[in-house]
Amino acid sequence: MSKVNVKPLYEGTFSVGLDKKFRRINRDDPPNKGTLKLSVNPFLIQDGEKNILFDVGLGDLLGENTSIDTILENLENENIEDFEITDIFASHLHFDHIGGLANRKNGYWELTFPDANIWVSKNGWKKLGKNLEKVSDDEKDFYNFIDAHEDLCFLDDDDENGVGHVRTKKIGGHTEFHHVLFYENGEERYIMAGDVLGRRSAVNRSFEAKFDFEPKQSLKVRNELQKLAYEDNYAIMTYHESDYPIFKLTDYDEKKGYTIKNLS
Repeated sequence: MSKVNVKPLYEGTFSVGLDKKFRRINRDDPPNKGTLKLSVNPFLIQDGEKNILFDVGLGDLLGENTSIDTILENLENENIEDFEITDIFASHLHFDHIGGLANRKNGYWELTFPDANIWVSKNGWKKLGKNLEKVSDDEKDFYNFIDAHEDLCFLDDDDENGVGHVRTKKIGGHTEFHHVLFYENGEERYIMAGDVLGRRSAVNRSFEAKFDFEPKQSLKVRNELQKLAYEDNYAIMTYHESDYPIFKLTDYDEKKGYTIKNLS
């Protein structure tokens, strides 16, 4: 088995308000009043000749002081060029998870990773296309540009087959067609569930988030994924975690819950 390299590609920490703009703050700062603190971590998986991304960051679509240069510099630190990314899997289609797919660095839309297959929910992509009146003009232009890309690959709701050691499964919850992403290669086992399990603080908590499409479904799946990760020794990837976005659950106590061991 070839050596597997798994890395979070930290893009920064942000204060996010109702306008959905990502305003950069320091990692240890509290969020601005009335906003939510979110970090952004696309995940890189190097597996032999495959260079895979689980979600792809903000790009320059949503934020203030955000740029596609961030993810490209992070990849350069791993000795990877943009054209060497082979596959990109989207957990869901909120723009803070897919904004890095394209950019206007040269004044017009270009694919950030021109040789990558882009894997998205088929029904989720259709729904987004039908609701473009609810998004900004920039987001509408972004969608239409990506939609014309010939390497866009669709995941069925019940499709658990992806690329190589990747499989996906529709779980719903945060969005109607939300997917959990699995990487499984011998003892290298990872789960990335987008915003259903987006931060370390979600572990051992029972809550229903009002911003979820189906809060009760998110709660149900979040509990199931924690149990699976503990029993089958998966590492959990948390896209919005600030400090340690990859961790394992190493013990369980009925009163205290799971013990967390940070890996990144």
